[in-house]
Amino acid sequence: MAGGLLFPVLVFIGTATRLGAARREQRFAAMRLLGATPKQIALFAAIEASVAAAVGTALGFVLFFALRDSLAAIPFTGMPFFPGDMSLSVPHVLLVAAGVPAGAAVAAQISLRRVRISALGVARRVARTAPRPYRLIPVALGVGVLIFGIAHRPATSGGQTAVFLPGILLIMVGLVLAGPWLTMVVARAMARHASRPAALLAARRLADNPKAGFRAISGIMLALFVTSVAVGVVTTIVAHRGPAPIGSTDAGTLSAVFAENPPSEAGPVLNELRAIPGVQSTTVLRANPLTGPGHDVAVVACADIPQRFGRCAHGANVAETSMDLTPVRGSASSTTIWPEAAVPLDDLAELPMGSMVVGTDGSAAAIERSRTTLEVAYPTAFWAAPNVPGDFESQFASQMRGWQQLANVIIIASLVLAGCSLAVSVVGGLTERKRPFSLLRLSGVSVRTLRRVVALESAAPMLVVAVVSIATGLLAAQLFLEAQMDYTLVAPGVGFYAIVAAGIASCLAITAGTMPLLERITGPETARTA
Repeated sequence: MAGGLLFPVLVFIGTATRLGAARREQRFAAMRLLGATPKQIALFAAIEASVAAAVGTALGFVLFFALRDSLAAIPFTGMPFFPGDMSLSVPHVLLVAAGVPAGAAVAAQISLRRVRISALGVARRVARTAPRPYRLIPVALGVGVLIFGIAHRPATSGGQTAVFLPGILLIMVGLVLAGPWLTMVVARAMARHASRPAALLAARRLADNPKAGFRAISGIMLALFVTSVAVGVVTTIVAHRGPAPIGSTDAGTLSAVFAENPPSEAGPVLNELRAIPGVQSTTVLRANPLTGPGHDVAVVACADIPQRFGRCAHGANVAETSMDLTPVRGSASSTTIWPEAAVPLDDLAELPMGSMVVGTDGSAAAIERSRTTLEVAYPTAFWAAPNVPGDFESQFASQMRGWQQLANVIIIASLVLAGCSLAVSVVGGLTERKRPFSLLRLSGVSVRTLRRVVALESAAPMLVVAVVSIATGLLAAQLFLEAQMDYTLVAPGVGFYAIVAAGIASCLAITAGTMPLLERITGPETARTA
């Protein structure tokens, strides 16, 4: 998830560098007249970006140490931190102190690779070609790698990482490569369905340079993809492995699995359990003598299966079941049909006890009294102590929810950074087009129409990119969950989409803050002097 915050920062640096190159064209032109080459100009701009990044990094460290105690009190993961939890090691400090300026220099070089500043002070770009659909190939390859991991899942964790990590990285690279093509598709769709001049002008601008239209929002695409994968995986794991829902059969079911030498008699304990208020059923399951693929681990007489846990197949007297009368990776249900066991009913009592299942009304008193009764009766006989589904995983689920909340924080932060990148990009676009916009105003186009043009250029690709990145992230999460855990994706709740919507709204609000500049730089004097 750190990558979800890192990419928007690098995109912001690159966008600011491009804008700086355009606004410093006179100084760069003077350097060109003195003999500097275009590569030297790009290197100089990159050095400026890295110096600014180094100063910003130092200021960030100062603010971090000054506000560390206050930051620790913010429950990013659902609970506050100790100040010691937010301490930084020397290697981490050195890595950030050197890595951020280095990343800024690289991002600046990449952002200026297609910019040329002439000795006459003109910043121009080399000829552009329209993006082609082949840019979707890396995304398709990444999805194919994840599907391959489902069909041919490696047995070891290292092998699984070797399959899934390249697949995720391929999708991320593919999204960045496909972004300009997607922006061009959006522009053409806008042009086909436009009914006002603003939409036509915005579509023409995006179609003319879809790479520039996408560049400022590429960080948000990666951030939303990464966080969508994380939120999708965490939400599904919590849903499958968290505590049972209140009021469900699972929430009121207490089960205990015996070890290799189980007790031979359960009658007195069963009577004691049945006397507890709230206990509705008690069932003893026997160890299945038939083991291996295709067989459940326990057998029980069909007449002893409580109705809430299902029933036997038609005509069966003995059924094969799980040790807790709950289907594997499922929930207890009255509709469950247990398969017939190849064990005669008369031989069932001779088999060793495998487990004991106590059905209660879900009250804490009934569950805890039953738990105590079993632990007192069989203090050393259990392989798995008496437990309710989710007992062993409630702490894990709580930790997962904390990571989910942290992902939501990253979404908001990355969208705010994307808003800053968009604002810088909008300012750069206005600076480059101040004379054409001035001529449009002189021809009768209102400032309101020009504002709509700028807003559509920013909002249209951002909204489409947000939908595509979230959908792709949830698809990747589904493929990962199916391959690793045999889970079906549980879609994130309304809160996730509300956070994304709020983040996009704040992003657009930041961009709207640049609109007053439009009227100031597109007056009649600009058309005369530009």
